[in-house]
Amino acid sequence: MTNKPFHGEIPVTNFYTAGAGGQIFFKALKERGALVATRCLDCKQVYLPARRFCERCFAELSEEVTVGPAGILRSFACSTIDHDGRALPNVQFWGLVQLDGATTVLVHRLLKVTDPSHIKIGGKVEAVIKPKAKRTGSILDIEGFKLIGA
Repeated sequence: MTNKPFHGEIPVTNFYTAGAGGQIFFKALKERGALVATRCLDCKQVYLPARRFCERCFAELSEEVTVGPAGILRSFACSTIDHDGRALPNVQFWGLVQLDGATTVLVHRLLKVTDPSHIKIGGKVEAVIKPKAKRTGSILDIEGFKLIGA
C-alpha cells in the first residue's frame, strides 16, 4: 500500500480574542482614540498593543502609557494579492511602525501611497484614527499610517 497525497481545501474560520492586555489597548482606542501601551518597570520595554506580562522577563505589566500617534517606519512590504490569494485591484503597502514612546512595533497599512519611492525606512509616519462614531474596538479603528513629509 502506498501513501498517496490527498488534495483539497478546508475552509477555516476563527474567533480571535485579544485577552486582558489587548482589551486595554482596544478599549482606549475605541473610547478615546488613544494608543495605549504597557511599560515593564524592570526591562523598560513599552509594549504596543498593551500586554499583561513582559515578553522578556515575564514581569506583570501594570503601568499604562499613551504612545504616538506619530512614529518611525522600521520596515515595509507591498502586497498584490489578498489573504485568499486573489489579485488586489491596487497594490497595498504595509508598514512596521514604532510609535513614539513604544519600544515594540505595530504592523498596519500605509495610506495613500501613490509612489513607492516615497516610502523611506526611518521616515516619519502618523496614525490615522477613525472618528469616534465609526470606531468599534478593533485594530481597524486605526485606518492606517500616513507618511509625513513624503
